[in-house]
Amino acid sequence: MSENVIHLFKDPTTAPEMPAGPPAAAVAAPGTEKPSVPLWVRSARGIRTVVTHDHTKTACRATARHGLYVLGGTRIVARRTWEGRTASRYERLLRAAEAAGNMEAAAEWEERGQRFRQERHRRRMDLLTAPMDAARGIAAGAAIGAGGLLILGIMLAVANKDWTDIGTPTMALIELVRWIIFIITVTWGPLVTLGPWAVLFGLWVVGKNQQAAPQWALPANVRSDGEPITPSIVVLALRNLGVAPLRNAIKEMGDAGASMLGPIRIAGCGVEVDVMLPSGVSTNEVQNRRRKLAENLGRHEHEVFITIAQAARTVRLWIADSGALDEPIGPSPLVTDPDSKADYKSGKAPWGQDLRGDAAAISLYQRHLLITGLSNQGKTAALRALALWLALDRTVEFRIADLKGAGDWAMFDGLATTLIQGPTDDHVIQATEMVEGLVAEMERRLQAPPGTKFTPLVGIVDEAQVAFMCPVVDEQKRPYGGSKATARYFMAVRKVHNQGRAVDVTLWEGTQDPTDQNLPKLVREGAHTRASLVLGTESQARMALGDKAIDGGAAPHLLRQGLDKGTLVVASDGIAIPAGQASITVRTHYIDDDAAIEIATRARALRDGVTTLHVIEQGEARDPLADIATVIGDTNRVLTQDVLQRLSVLSEDSYGKWTHADLKRVLDGTAAEPYKSDGRMVVGRERIARALSNRDTDDSASASQ
Repeated sequence: MSENVIHLFKDPTTAPEMPAGPPAAAVAAPGTEKPSVPLWVRSARGIRTVVTHDHTKTACRATARHGLYVLGGTRIVARRTWEGRTASRYERLLRAAEAAGNMEAAAEWEERGQRFRQERHRRRMDLLTAPMDAARGIAAGAAIGAGGLLILGIMLAVANKDWTDIGTPTMALIELVRWIIFIITVTWGPLVTLGPWAVLFGLWVVGKNQQAAPQWALPANVRSDGEPITPSIVVLALRNLGVAPLRNAIKEMGDAGASMLGPIRIAGCGVEVDVMLPSGVSTNEVQNRRRKLAENLGRHEHEVFITIAQAARTVRLWIADSGALDEPIGPSPLVTDPDSKADYKSGKAPWGQDLRGDAAAISLYQRHLLITGLSNQGKTAALRALALWLALDRTVEFRIADLKGAGDWAMFDGLATTLIQGPTDDHVIQATEMVEGLVAEMERRLQAPPGTKFTPLVGIVDEAQVAFMCPVVDEQKRPYGGSKATARYFMAVRKVHNQGRAVDVTLWEGTQDPTDQNLPKLVREGAHTRASLVLGTESQARMALGDKAIDGGAAPHLLRQGLDKGTLVVASDGIAIPAGQASITVRTHYIDDDAAIEIATRARALRDGVTTLHVIEQGEARDPLADIATVIGDTNRVLTQDVLQRLSVLSEDSYGKWTHADLKRVLDGTAAEPYKSDGRMVVGRERIARALSNRDTDDSASASQ
């Protein structure tokens, strides 16, 4: 018996049999097998792929959308029904009119609401007598109907000569009622079954027509990123801003917060509204939540600007139409109007448009200017646009140093008396000596007799941070850059800032990425007009515009780099700024190089001829007669005063202290002495040329002997 025992369990002591499998060559070497992925990991990956797939998202969005259409349609129908039976519609429109400051519309809606209440009361009083009236009406109707049927039957019986036809009309009516009941009995079941679905379909249609679903659930072609701004939207956005005292105050207001809002005014490509905050809520709490407020309003952050209004505890919201700020503004009037002129004293330069779409023009009269911002954001174009306008005033003299040297100011060759272009230390030295020349001219004018009139002199230094950061020192060990009292460029700028405007000597600077090192505090605070393009941080914005402008709502650091090129935040008394605000945002006109060359050509035609110096020589032996010929250029006659001024620019060391007597002394005996023309002393180009020619001939004859 023991031999027939079958063991159902394998004996562990016996050697296992090799299972059938692939050939030995196909078996992977030990240690090279890839670890198998657990089933739950593979399942999780598959589920994640299915859930995150675009088709799944589209299907879920469509399902949610159509379900929400039904819910939204139910809400809309319920609201319409409620408003049709109550005075809530009139109350809502009354509050909206009051919030918008439209008292006439508010009075009209109040009158309509009162009439609705009176008519509703009359209808309710009529319901008290309605049963008796209905009973009397039914009885009268039945009597009239029976009488009519009887008369009709008599007429039918007389016509047919059969008195049994008297009841025929009544029997016909009874048969009609029977068929109606039969039809209702047959169709009642399907109607009861289909009725709820028909109601759901009707609600779905209402919801679909009104797009009663969240933005994320709507199809891409019907989504809207910016609805029209209404009082209710503004109040709701403020309530959901995350400021607890503000939210609680709005809930406690009887008008649901409408009293906080001033009138919503159309302002350019957007709307503007003043919001008087309730007690316990500070203006900076709203300013610090600009992004959330913009999102609550259905806008991007750059489409909402928050400033401090003139009234206490009031913020002014400017809300752009969705996408409006991404549209370019029109060309500059300097380009479109070839006859445009400039007036340094009383005119204003057309710089661009403010956010309301109004023209933004700025006065440059006796104002030092500072424009800063990040690189490649339109700083040079904005600065050059002002210079091009001012160049159309023939009395203005320019001395320009472009420390980038990319040719952005090349069109001023023949307009500016000095034009330095280049980024090297040598160019910084030249620019420093140019600004020191402004100081010398300023001091000369300050020492002139009282009442002396001076022509405007504008110095422009673009990329001024290069000068402030220059490490070179002169022979006396004085640094050109830096912000110490021994720094030559810094001290020259400070001197011009201190007293230059009194004698019409002004300085414009353009700089990028400001810091205390490349834009010292005393220099930036010396500018009367301060403008900033996009910046990286709030601390840089405070350097560019000052604490007052930033605390008042100016926010160049919130502009979009690359997208808001040419958009400036300006703090100046030379431009119209709304009352209560410390700054204004300007979208500047862009003038390209070709248009700039054309404008410069027109400006050059207004002048008799300007010799532009590209290098300021220092400490060299001068030839006064040759230098006079150089500064006269192609002009037939130049006033002696202008000759002295141009000689001073050419070489401050040699000619900076020259007077009319020195000029006369040099020209005596040359047959090129100053003479009167139209009652004013001038120097003639042809006479100077002959004097030089005669001198060269005499020198050659002496040499040959």
